[in-house]
Amino acid sequence: MVQIDEKMYGQSKAKLEAIFDAGTFVELGAYTKRQGSEADFEGVLCGYGAVSGELAFAFVQDSGRTKGAFGERHAKKIANLYSLAIKNGAPVIGVFDSAGAVIYDGAAAMAAYGRFMKCISDASGIVPQIAVIDGVCGGSSAVAASMFDFVVTVKDASKLYVNSPFVVGAEAGKADFAAEHGLSAYNAKDEADAFAYARKLISLLPANNASGAYTECADDMNRAVAVDADNYKAEELVAALADNGAFTRVYADYTNNFVLGFASFGGITAGVVASNPENKGILDIKSARAISKLVGLCDSFSIPVLTLVDSEGLDVSLEAESAAYASELARLAYAYTSSENAKLTVVVGKAYGAAFTLLGSKSVGADMALALPTACISVLSPEASVAFVWNSKVGEKSREELETEWKEKCASAAEACDCGEIDDVVAPEELRARVCASFAMLASKAEGTPTRRHANMPL
Repeated sequence: MVQIDEKMYGQSKAKLEAIFDAGTFVELGAYTKRQGSEADFEGVLCGYGAVSGELAFAFVQDSGRTKGAFGERHAKKIANLYSLAIKNGAPVIGVFDSAGAVIYDGAAAMAAYGRFMKCISDASGIVPQIAVIDGVCGGSSAVAASMFDFVVTVKDASKLYVNSPFVVGAEAGKADFAAEHGLSAYNAKDEADAFAYARKLISLLPANNASGAYTECADDMNRAVAVDADNYKAEELVAALADNGAFTRVYADYTNNFVLGFASFGGITAGVVASNPENKGILDIKSARAISKLVGLCDSFSIPVLTLVDSEGLDVSLEAESAAYASELARLAYAYTSSENAKLTVVVGKAYGAAFTLLGSKSVGADMALALPTACISVLSPEASVAFVWNSKVGEKSREELETEWKEKCASAAEACDCGEIDDVVAPEELRARVCASFAMLASKAEGTPTRRHANMPL
């Protein structure tokens, strides 16, 4: 077992032990000294080890070593780590805790941040990158951390900001503030929780963009699922469909209109986008932004996406319109239409108007679309549809009777099947089996025209 020198490793011992499997950490550039010093080691530790038995790389800024100040040699150590991570196709965990740039390094210090950002950009879409904010992460460091695939903050410990809270206000930089504004994917209760979450993400995601995310499935893929489409919670539904009920959420503090995260179905890890019926599944700016990011990341690493739709539509408010709402919805449309990963969509309940289109419909790129028998797919809600189209019939029948008729004749899952926008209507208890089977079928999906020498011409 590797022995960690307490004196040499400063405050980083516990962090290294939390990141890597016991006894697997190997340091890179261990004896690099702070520029201009013969005694102070550089304030960042870099190395590799195993996370759940698989190779991973990590750097840990150590505020106990020259306050983790960022300079030329600091960046050089991290750049060397990134070079090895990319060559070996292994993920990177970065732990941020730095007082800022080495001021007396001048232009070299500012350039060091640029080289750091270049490393992150070069690795983006090649290997997963998880940032853990375990102290101060301000200015250019905050920009760099936000370039990672996921940011994890720690309550009462993280300070993530571009401009100092002393300048812009005390709330800026707090972990809760970062999570509520979408800067972090997960706001951990403490340091141990943060590193456990980072390890969990690493174990779920593929090691790189050339390898799939597969696990051994010990759960019955044909297990019946009890789904009450009129009364359910989104997170409970995802857990019921997932292998062994395991579901890891992201951006839970940012949007509650949708439940987002990762789960495995028949041993295949997938990103999950699930409307939250408790909030009517309203597709607002926050949810559109978070979904776009998740779908884009999944596409980068060929991770399939499961979209569970139960949405009454878009955010109807002046606030939304004044905040570039159309642009965010355009980003969402682009995320689905441009992605080449496998995509399966299930209409669980309501799917009204643009929400049906944008949330992973076949028209924007879903490979398969299923629906439960109670699904209601309509340009407008049944109430609005009757008011616009059948209002003249009110009197012949009650408004409630007409709304029921609209659901049955014009907005049913069967009607959507008839025009080819839904592939099949699935009984609720069979939904897990169909999701698992669909992802298994799509596991070898490839976009574009397959290459061949020539067609097999008949005689």
